[in-house]
Amino acid sequence: MAMPADYDGMRTDEGSERANSVDDYKVTCMTFIEDISKDYLAWVDRYQLDPEEDKKRRDRIAAVITKSNEWIAKVAQTIKGVDVAMNDGIQKMAESTAGQPFQLGAFVNKQSGYTSSKPGIISINIKAVGRNGRKVKIIEHYKGQQFRVESTAKAFIDETKVPQEEFDLMDVNLYLDATQTQQRDLISFTVTVAEMENGYESEKRGVSAIIHIV
Repeated sequence: MAMPADYDGMRTDEGSERANSVDDYKVTCMTFIEDISKDYLAWVDRYQLDPEEDKKRRDRIAAVITKSNEWIAKVAQTIKGVDVAMNDGIQKMAESTAGQPFQLGAFVNKQSGYTSSKPGIISINIKAVGRNGRKVKIIEHYKGQQFRVESTAKAFIDETKVPQEEFDLMDVNLYLDATQTQQRDLISFTVTVAEMENGYESEKRGVSAIIHIV
């Protein structure tokens, strides 16, 4: 059983609007991360994977819970920042649940997953390689939405510099405009890459990272 292709576990802002303080909201969101992880683990159960792959996905989900809650507790400074860190964690749990059938990574300053950068134009290095000779290509995250970007200040990935071709071995840079950010801002993004077969998408996966502006 596959996860719904358009599944989006991101929270709305209703909870954040009702939060009395940043610290209270942090506790609420850390609990939410732990609670929703049970849903993702239930999906892993349904997949009935071989033991090695099953363990890999469960370990990745557990690591996301730990690291994302650490960022909510220690790195996020505002209610919006808590939202960014929480939604980044939810996105990563979805990616961990789905597994990674082909090699894919997103790197900021040679860091993956949880990263840091100064304000400005930030280079995002995307690496991917398909299986069995299949090519790989950057595709839209959702229909009409090239990337997922959520941040505490204005930030966007330059869509004019997204390569349109298919690659045997992808090693390309995207450019995140974070010129209007300042220290302590948070930016989370997701880039989606597909394995291609005869010009059609055969398998696609997202890869997410969060950036702490320092």
